[in-house]
Amino acid sequence: MAIYGTALLSICLLVGLIIGKLLGILVGVDKNVGGVGIAMLLLVLLCDRLQQAGRMQPPSSAGIVFWSSIYIPIVVAMAASQNVLAAIKGGPVAVVAGVLIVVASFAMVPLIDRLGRSDAEPPRTEMVSPRDEE
Repeated sequence: MAIYGTALLSICLLVGLIIGKLLGILVGVDKNVGGVGIAMLLLVLLCDRLQQAGRMQPPSSAGIVFWSSIYIPIVVAMAASQNVLAAIKGGPVAVVAGVLIVVASFAMVPLIDRLGRSDAEPPRTEMVSPRDEE
């Protein structure tokens, strides 16, 4: 059932939020520091482990696929609720750090693409629709 994938996602989210809260306490802020990101990393690692062990059934992965399809709008909504104006007024360090992270993330895309591709597989240069492959 798809509910099992949702349950797995929920467990990862709870664990991630707890770890994020503990990280916030460790660094001296009373906020969650990266809990949702930690939860997504846990979900990826746990799903990979379950698939390698042959324990991830297709109905379970359907629940995960459902939530992953709406993950980006959730993150955008969460980011919109942050106090960006206070961060900008706090000094240029927040802006510079944000810009550097975005640039570093964009630079990592080709590297991750090369790591994920096998040696025999040529790089894809054009978009192919499922109808074209038939």
